[in-house]
Amino acid sequence: MSNAFSEGAMVVASIVNDSFSGDELAYDFSGGGIAWFLILVLGSVIAGFLSRKVVFPRLMDLLSKTDRIDGKTLFAPRSLGWMIGLLVMWQAVDWQLANIEIGEGEYLWNTGLMGDFGAICRAGFVILMLLAAYRLVDYLDAFIVVEGDNIAARRSLASVAEAIGRLAVVVVGAFVIAGLIGLNLNGLIAGLGITGLALALAAKDSVANIFGAISIIIDQPFNVGDWIIVDGVEGEVITIGLRTTMIRTGNDTIVTMPNSNITNSAVENFTMRRFRRIRPSFDFEEDSDEGGLKKFCEALLEQVLADPRATKPDDSWVRITDSLPSKITVSCNFYCESSARIQRELTEDILLMGRARGAECNLSFHEPRQRRQL
Repeated sequence: MSNAFSEGAMVVASIVNDSFSGDELAYDFSGGGIAWFLILVLGSVIAGFLSRKVVFPRLMDLLSKTDRIDGKTLFAPRSLGWMIGLLVMWQAVDWQLANIEIGEGEYLWNTGLMGDFGAICRAGFVILMLLAAYRLVDYLDAFIVVEGDNIAARRSLASVAEAIGRLAVVVVGAFVIAGLIGLNLNGLIAGLGITGLALALAAKDSVANIFGAISIIIDQPFNVGDWIIVDGVEGEVITIGLRTTMIRTGNDTIVTMPNSNITNSAVENFTMRRFRRIRPSFDFEEDSDEGGLKKFCEALLEQVLADPRATKPDDSWVRITDSLPSKITVSCNFYCESSARIQRELTEDILLMGRARGAECNLSFHEPRQRRQL
């Protein structure tokens, strides 16, 4: 198959030589050479247009695993069309320079000028490719976060992957652009060895934060969307980056914490709770009847456990927990599903149940009052 391709290329080269050789028209180009150049430009524009309008939208629709992204608006920005057009032009010019021979006194194009033009196309293609890669990094969640189990963990992985992707694109892009403008990369790399110690000392906190991000992803003490308390800060985790983690507090403010601080602190994760605890208490007057108090405890426990929202009946109880000269305290211990709404509603209902059961048992609730000696 490769031999057939090579033979086809030779036939095309022969046709170009026969068709476009001729007298010089301008700048070492023959009339046929200028026509051939315009054909290449038109072909590159068409390739870029088709890539932007047809190929990339269909490719994104095929690869994307979430309906939150529309391939027609995301994967076909104008820069991608230019990128493909420049790629086609660059490869076509290189093929011409390598395969078409110009005889003495025959002019097809200015070889030096076309070589420079091909280099410009190559540089433009590389720069646009880096820009497109940087843009597409923001949409890694389209391929990482899909429907199924453990969505929160995948959101966290996508957050860190995006940060790593941006850093990788910037570093690679810096070296590529340095090579395009002719900088000596060997000397640059050697220089990094000399200044490596200074850079390591200056960037030790950043390195610690990066390793902190890796530890968070591996150990998963929390994920994006979890409600946590860490180092005195309570709120919802918004993003997990390479250097920092952003937390939205209950006051709707944003707290940015270095990852190294988080990995060195205790993290309390409320989202990972299997249930919520409800511990109301009731205070009765010190002269309350003992039988009435026990009846109150049994009646309230039975009524609460009959509620479908209550869980863990074996660990639930209602008991007298304190007896002071001024009051007797009855404490409760109940559980419900891990839902803040259910916890609030059930707590309210338990308090109302307690008042009703207290009245049924002829118990008087304690009223704190200050006695003055006349």
